[in-house]
Amino acid sequence: MTLWKRAAGAIKDRNSIVVANLSRKSSFRNPDIEAAIIKATSHDEYFIDKRNAQRVFSWIRASPISLRPFIWALSKRMEKTQSWVVAIKGLMLMHGVFCCKVPAVQKIGRLPFDMSSFSDGHSRSSKTWGFNAFIRAYFAFLDQRAIVSFEQDNKRDEQRSLMLQQLSKLQKWQSLLDMLLQIRPLADNMKVGLILEAMDCVIIEIFDVYSKICSEIARVLMKIYSVGKVEAVMALKVLQKAMMQGEELSLYFEFCQEYGVLNASEFPTVTQIPEEDVQELERIINGVSEKTYKDVDFKENNQMAIVVREGNNAIVEQKEPKGALKTIITDKWVVFDENVIMINGENTGFSNHKNTAAAAARDLPLVPIDVPVYNHYEIPDLITF
Repeated sequence: MTLWKRAAGAIKDRNSIVVANLSRKSSFRNPDIEAAIIKATSHDEYFIDKRNAQRVFSWIRASPISLRPFIWALSKRMEKTQSWVVAIKGLMLMHGVFCCKVPAVQKIGRLPFDMSSFSDGHSRSSKTWGFNAFIRAYFAFLDQRAIVSFEQDNKRDEQRSLMLQQLSKLQKWQSLLDMLLQIRPLADNMKVGLILEAMDCVIIEIFDVYSKICSEIARVLMKIYSVGKVEAVMALKVLQKAMMQGEELSLYFEFCQEYGVLNASEFPTVTQIPEEDVQELERIINGVSEKTYKDVDFKENNQMAIVVREGNNAIVEQKEPKGALKTIITDKWVVFDENVIMINGENTGFSNHKNTAAAAARDLPLVPIDVPVYNHYEIPDLITF
């Protein structure tokens, strides 16, 4: 039966390529791009055509004009398919296009196809329910990722304070991380090469999103003493969410390591936010900390509140006349381990323990990677070309 299904899938792909090659080239159709998409999203679950995936990425990077025929061809194929293999390959291909960092791609707004209710039509649901759930979760993340990218590219928060904009951005990234952590194999029959390939892509994306969250929270904490209660309440919710996600992230990495996901083979440890940082925000909300740091008596006692930037580390020091340090608040809690990788002067939030991130970003099967040296690319290029 398996051989028959593979043969039938190969015939379908071949016929689709013939039809694509016979089509006329227009602003919406490009026979070469269509053929490459069909080959990159073939029905063969044991083979991923990386060469044709690379061709698609190269066309889109070279010319934004290629984006329209790409969207048309991929949407048509994804809407027609009832194969979980084609669906996963198509989502991975779309994921790779997002990572091309082409401005036109960021303006898509939402995915041009809908797989929120996908169901494989070639096997019994008892065998494919896990694949269906995986595809729906992967689609939901990519769809939301497209929305977030579009909103950031079309900023409409000019009337909101900078701090509120930062906190709003953080909440959206945390929402994306929640959706990423939902992408996992649930059924016993899912330990196959294609699922492991897709999970490698997910792990790299988690590194990217969590890196942004860590760096942005560090920036927020540097400014938290100069904001009002509204921002402090919102920041407290962000920190509480970060603490919860830190625990979930550790469990997710452990699961992926046990499952055999290559990029999670040496996952980093996630350091939790110290409880005192959360308590300090609560004091600001209650008005206690505001008096401690801003009251007139604070200056009359010859004390100073000093904010110092060391790289990307925020250090707030409360000094007494004798020079003793009373309070030190740093962003060290956001790192995975003791050592922090600095990329173009930015704190990625990842440790260099056993080259963990390097090992994770070294090989992303369908979405190609080119990471020769860390300081040769900008945040958040953990997925790059």
